[in-house]
Amino acid sequence: MTFSNRMQAGVLLAKKLRENALKSAVVIGLARGGVPVAAAIASALQIPVDVMVVKKIGSPMNPEFGLGAVAPDGVTFIDWRTAHRVGADEEYIKGVIRDTREVIREKTLLYRKKKKQYALRDKIVILADDGAATGATLEAATRWLRVKKARKIIVALPVAPLDVVSKIKPEVDHLIALETPKEFGSVGQFYEDFEQISDEEVMKLL
Repeated sequence: MTFSNRMQAGVLLAKKLRENALKSAVVIGLARGGVPVAAAIASALQIPVDVMVVKKIGSPMNPEFGLGAVAPDGVTFIDWRTAHRVGADEEYIKGVIRDTREVIREKTLLYRKKKKQYALRDKIVILADDGAATGATLEAATRWLRVKKARKIIVALPVAPLDVVSKIKPEVDHLIALETPKEFGSVGQFYEDFEQISDEEVMKLL
């Protein structure tokens, strides 16, 4: 399946999510690409939408190669085996986390425009993104949701490799992935329109 755009992918996910009991649910989009998906789900299901800023921790030699991710409040997921393999020691990882925490705080304040975060304790939380390549950001995001005492965590993805789905599924209450291809190059290959989402678009959608 090729999705027209992120909003269309969100509409398709909403149809699957209707099968779940969603009283007192909140849908959270991972910034920035997950926000249009989350906004479409929220509109279809008539539930609140919020945003979470999670940043990838890149390799020292290749920033695009993810070694883990940082969620709000310094909650992290680190693939230490891979980190050690590429020469990323504890000092490097701590430095990236320290620098990234401030970026996350600033972006979150920008997107929310001084609005308070939705209370997540005892809530059903739908965590949405436009896709997952490695699952690192989702790992960090779900850890943060558990810290916030969410009652139930549902991950909603248009597309993710089967091995990533298998890795994330045991960590959450429910996972919906519309496409789980065996051959996976990038998330963007499954979209006709995969333009980068701007900060302004995120704020408008929220």
